[in-house]
Parts: sequence; structure tokens; C-alpha cells
Amino acid sequence: MNLDRFFDIPSDLQHSWAGLIGLHLREALLPVLAGLLLALPLAQLCVRFRWLYPPVLGATTVLYAVPSLAFFVVLIDYTGQTELTVMIPLAVYSLVVLVPAIVDGVRSVPQETLAAATAMGIGPVRRYLQVQLPIAVPAIMAGLRVATASSISLVSVGALIGNQGALGNLLAAAQKYDRPELALNSVLTTAALAIVCDALLVLLRVALTPWMPSGGRPRTAAPQRPVPQEATR
Repeated sequence: MNLDRFFDIPSDLQHSWAGLIGLHLREALLPVLAGLLLALPLAQLCVRFRWLYPPVLGATTVLYAVPSLAFFVVLIDYTGQTELTVMIPLAVYSLVVLVPAIVDGVRSVPQETLAAATAMGIGPVRRYLQVQLPIAVPAIMAGLRVATASSISLVSVGALIGNQGALGNLLAAAQKYDRPELALNSVLTTAALAIVCDALLVLLRVALTPWMPSGGRPRTAAPQRPVPQEATR
């Protein structure tokens, strides 16, 4: 394969290969960040009012079931053929992963820990931010990994609304100019971005939870071998 043609991006895309990577990351990661900022208080409400969790989960699931192209068609009258039209659905889609992850993580905090924090005079907001969220970090990071990989993949659909698909635009260009190496570039680069971002999130989880091993499970003491009865006689 001619590597020069592999990285030779058509001029009508208005970006270099590096520029498309930066655009792809911006369109993928900003919605996940927005989804996280929205999911944190929403999940806390679901933890505090248990009756609220089923309808919230149902609503996010229904929105996730809406095809991205249909979302674009609805939004395009309001936001035009812009990055925002791509990023709003991705932020909404991230909620179906992040809300359950945060709720499950916060609910996993032992009641003894919450009781101790309350006895120390820590209020509900501080308890949520300083006690519950740090303990729930492994579950939250697991949700972030799924949401990030999904978002990086779905950005390419934006190519259908006027070259807003970043690396996905290379797929359309490959067909337009009969250059299959552009499609291969798009697929390989998108997969590489997902792998790199996932690895960075794993490293962040390790940094935020030094008490846990890299595998994500708490360390447990090694089981003791049973003492033979003869030795006790």
C-alpha cells in the first residue's frame, strides 16, 4: 500500500489527518463529559429517591433506542449542519450507560461508611462528593469506558449531515474518489483512538483508586491452608 495515498486527505474535507483526529476527539469526548456532568446529579436523585430510578432509566433507554440519524434530522432545524448536531445525541446516549453505573457505584457504598460520615457532621452534598463518589470511582470509570468507546464510534455517523463526521468523512471520500485506502484509514484510526482513550481511562482509574489492583478488584488476603489434624494433636 502507498502510505502517501493513505495519509493524503482530499482537500474538500478541509482538514489534515491530524486535524481530523483532533476534530473526532472533540466531537466524541465533549459529549461524554457533558453526559457525565448531567448524570452525576441525576444519579444522586435516583439514589435518594428510589422510585425515580426506573422512569429515568426507562427514559434514557428509549432515547438510546432512537437512531442517531433520526436525532440529527430533528436537531438540524435548530442547530444546523454543525458539530453541535452530532454532539447532542452522543451526550444523550451516554446517559444510558453513565446513570446506571453511577447509581450502582454509589449504592455499593457500605452503610457503615455513610453512618460514620454522618456522625462526623458531614452533610449530604459533602458526603456525596467526598465519600460516595470516591468509593464509586471503579463503577463510574467502567461506565465511562463504555460511553467513550461508543461515542468515538458513533461520531462517524455525522458524515451524513455535511462532513461533520470527522474521521467518518473519510468513508464517504473513499467512495466518492474510489480510494479504499481512505476507508481503511478511517477504520484503523478510529479503532486506535478508542483503544488509546480506553487505556488512558484505565490509568486514570488506577491513579484515583490506589487501594485497588490494576484488575479493578479489591485486594483480598491469600486463603490460608487448612492445618492437618495430625499437626494439632
